[in-house]
Amino acid sequence: AEGIHQAVRQARELIDAERDSGVPAGRIVIGGFSQGGVVALHTALRYPERLGGILALSTWLPLREALAREHGANALATPIFMGHGTQDDLVRLASAERARDALSAMGCTDLSFRTYPMAHTISMDEVKDLRAWLQQRLG
Repeated sequence: AEGIHQAVRQARELIDAERDSGVPAGRIVIGGFSQGGVVALHTALRYPERLGGILALSTWLPLREALAREHGANALATPIFMGHGTQDDLVRLASAERARDALSAMGCTDLSFRTYPMAHTISMDEVKDLRAWLQQRLG
């Protein structure tokens, strides 16, 4: 848990630096693959402002109960793209589905969950979907 909190603090510092340089929160997208997706979700959903988006690829959501208590007031409206492989043997699809369900139960209102016929990796179909998702939200 401490490793997650430390990584979240570091990611938060990067977001704060972008905000301080004049980048609107709504133009900032944070993302990660596997453990990086855990950090992206925990960072963005604890942020006090709605960010432009969260990319959570082949990931899961530990510390769900803490996040449900500590999320930022406006963070639940942050768009989330989750992509996961149906043959992922490192992070099982069921773990990603539990994460999705927990985020929905928490009140996340813009959540896209897609599966792909792949293992613990990223596919070109997922990249195409990510691109379309980002273009739709950021223009």
